[in-house]
Amino acid sequence: MPKLNILVINNLADRHMKVIQSVAPNSNVITCNYEQAAEHIKDIDILVPWGSMDISPLYHNAPKLAWIHSLSAGVEGLIFAEIKNAHTIITNSKGIHGIPVSEHVFAMMLAFTRGLDVFIRQQVKHQWKRTTVDEIHEKTIGIVGLGSIGREIAKKAKGMGMKVVASKQTITKELFVDELFPPDKLHELLSLSDFVVTALPLLEETKHLFSIEEFAAMKPSAYLINIARGGIIKQDDLITALQQGLIKGACLDVFDEEPLPESSPLWDMPNVIITPHVAALSPSYLDRAIKLFADNLSRFQQNKEMLNIIDKIKGY
Repeated sequence: MPKLNILVINNLADRHMKVIQSVAPNSNVITCNYEQAAEHIKDIDILVPWGSMDISPLYHNAPKLAWIHSLSAGVEGLIFAEIKNAHTIITNSKGIHGIPVSEHVFAMMLAFTRGLDVFIRQQVKHQWKRTTVDEIHEKTIGIVGLGSIGREIAKKAKGMGMKVVASKQTITKELFVDELFPPDKLHELLSLSDFVVTALPLLEETKHLFSIEEFAAMKPSAYLINIARGGIIKQDDLITALQQGLIKGACLDVFDEEPLPESSPLWDMPNVIITPHVAALSPSYLDRAIKLFADNLSRFQQNKEMLNIIDKIKGY
């Protein structure tokens, strides 16, 4: 097999290098940070960045680049005008995030229903006060975007005795979903849901999908959980909806601007839980991502059909 030059814009442990070299023993694997990537890109055949990285400056200086594999599911930084009609293949790491993200979603739901958001604040003040607590049993979870993450959330939700409604571009039979809606029935899904989880890619058609009209369609007792991308939500409208009581609360892991500016009103809202874009993180993350990359690397070398090929026009 020909020698391949592979550039990974992230640190890798020895075990990760061994996985790659087990399928491509002749490969030359270079790891570096984003700032150092330009030093190596000229001779690179395969680039492995994170999907949020702006790789367009690298791409223009990479005449040999045949394939880009995103370590994340999102690829918003990897698609730009010049690459859309080029032969460069783009793949992503879809399918590896379901376990940590679904656990994060349930941590957030249970934090609100069991009053942990209140009790943690009270503990800091050494206060012993009871607050109203609730159950998620027999509540309805609405999953907006039923991909691999959405399905893992749905599976866990059924195991917790919840009703599951979801939206998806194509209506299919889904084992853990009680009712499936097309995208144009979003408001109907929202009106039924006690918890609304966004699990969509950020595309032109999903940008600011959630504005004041969508929050008004939700139950006043409902919670919003965003583990997708910040741009899916019109943040000023969310702040208004929380202030006016259109929805009861929100769990937010992603934002338009990250880190979230200190001046944002969201920081001080008692009905908001903020986490710093960690929903998908896990000690197993890179193990799973590199295993998937190695599988695709084997397919790439043998000219076999690859996994998770991105439609560069659609953006996913």
